[in-house]
Amino acid sequence: MSRPQSEFHRPEAPWLRPPGAADGVWEQVPAEDPRTGDATVLQRYEPGTDTSAQGSVRHDYFEEVYLVEGSLTDLRLGETFTAGMYAYRHPGMEHGPWTSSEGVLMLVRRGSAGRPGGPAG
Repeated sequence: MSRPQSEFHRPEAPWLRPPGAADGVWEQVPAEDPRTGDATVLQRYEPGTDTSAQGSVRHDYFEEVYLVEGSLTDLRLGETFTAGMYAYRHPGMEHGPWTSSEGVLMLVRRGSAGRPGGPAG
């Protein structure tokens, strides 16, 4: 098992700006398997964050996103998503760019594309 088991605790990982991310985007990674790239991530957008310059994104892993607090607007879709909403994305699914006028906190689960069903199994 590559990722150690843990009981409830406060994650000690620092909040870092992901490489290439827009100003105002921060991530904390409480758990990650470096072998597979699978990770549990808290992602935060500060109020006023705009990722337009990065455009829409696609990636090669499954992604689950739960909006914990705040809201996020998908500029391509023209739709705003709010706390309590959930997304499940297959590898290659286009999403974003995003803005967040009030800020947002998301719980993100990234899982390898090599496993059927992705992170949810």
